[in-house]
Amino acid sequence: MKHTLLLLLAFGLFTTMAEAQCRSFTKKNCLSSLDGYIQNDNYNSAILIPGDEAELMLTFLAGQDYRLIICSHPVLGEVAYEINDAGGKLLFDSRKNEPDVNYVDFKVETTQQLQIRVQVPETRTAIMHEGCVTVLVGSKS
Repeated sequence: MKHTLLLLLAFGLFTTMAEAQCRSFTKKNCLSSLDGYIQNDNYNSAILIPGDEAELMLTFLAGQDYRLIICSHPVLGEVAYEINDAGGKLLFDSRKNEPDVNYVDFKVETTQQLQIRVQVPETRTAIMHEGCVTVLVGSKS
C-alpha cells in the first residue's frame, strides 16, 4: 500500500512537471505565431514521442477567421497534421500543403466541429526523445 501511494504520488508529480514544461515551451516558442489573432481559452498540449499520434476535436464558429498552429519541439522532427470534418473528410494535410509551415489560416462558413490529427514521425535512432506538441487556435472577426 505504501509503495503504491508513493508510485501514484511520483506519477502525479511527473505529470505536473511535464505539463508545466509544455506551458513554458508554448509561451516561449508558440504564442508569437498567433500574430494578430486572439487566442481561444483552450490549452491543448501533450508530450509525445516518435511514432505517436494525437487527435483533438474543436468547434469553429461561422464567419470567424482562424489561425490553427501546430507547434512542436524541434527534437521531434517535422510533425505532420491534418484537419478533417466531423465525417472524416480530409480538408487539409500539411504534408501536401507546405510541410514546413506550422500553421494554417482559414474561415468557416457554418459552425462545425473539426478533427485535428497530429502525427510525430518515426525515428531510426536508438534513443527516443520526447517533446511537447501544442495545438493553438486564434480567431478574429
